[in-house]
Amino acid sequence: MVLAGAGSTGNAWEIGVVAGLFEAGVDLTQADLTVGTSGGSTAAAQVTTGMRPTELLAHILAPAPRPQTGAARADRGRAPIGPASDHMERTSRIIASARDAADMRRRMGAAALEADAASHPSLQAQWRAVVATRLSDRNWPQQLLLIPAVDARTGEPVVFDRHSGIDLVDAVAASTSNGFGVPPYSVGGNRYINGGYRRNENADLASGYERVLVLSPFGGRSRYPMDWRMDLGTQVDELRASGSRVVTIFPDGEAEHLFGVNAMDPSLRPPAARAGYDQGKALAEQLREFWG
Repeated sequence: MVLAGAGSTGNAWEIGVVAGLFEAGVDLTQADLTVGTSGGSTAAAQVTTGMRPTELLAHILAPAPRPQTGAARADRGRAPIGPASDHMERTSRIIASARDAADMRRRMGAAALEADAASHPSLQAQWRAVVATRLSDRNWPQQLLLIPAVDARTGEPVVFDRHSGIDLVDAVAASTSNGFGVPPYSVGGNRYINGGYRRNENADLASGYERVLVLSPFGGRSRYPMDWRMDLGTQVDELRASGSRVVTIFPDGEAEHLFGVNAMDPSLRPPAARAGYDQGKALAEQLREFWG
């Protein structure tokens, strides 16, 4: 199972899809391999380590209590990051100026480190607390969970798992750091930024598996030039060429407005989760044979 990133609403939609399938008898939580990127890394950790998907869904749909702390406010979706439109503008300029994917990663890391120099020193601790509140179990699962990120200083991609020697909370915090507002995340003396800079969905990490199911809240769209081969279509072609059967799930057309610039709007998490749940229930029958 591959869970791509797409902010707060993308996380909610993915939980909804997994919950809808689970309730209909298709259990994705026991996948031999789960890959989670950015907001998808949070969803991946949530569905593989703690509560049942239907409980996670109920938590999203429940009326949020009045927050008393910064961590509680952020857990409702108000993470300490700037507006999504500002983030998109900054990163789009970096992408447009880059020669290739490797150059883009280096530039993105350098810009994030430069922005971090002016940020408040408590932001890292705040972000870790935010991530920790979202995980009911903060231990790595026994099944294989891969969480990609990018080294902010070198631009080199990294992939964390239970053998990486870091806490699950730190791995998720690193993969979800956008580098602007949420500073490059420090782990063991290194600094990391969002795993989506490695590749959009990072579905290629499932190479060698017989069946691969990809949930992509952005519908497989990519902000990167096609000749960089970062897009989901290229990843799916690579997987199929290596012998994998691949199925992709995208949001229904009626739910597309919940993502993109609206991805960090906490008020849209419940409708995103409900949309995902309805899709999961509707797709269960055709996925039953595929998933086995």
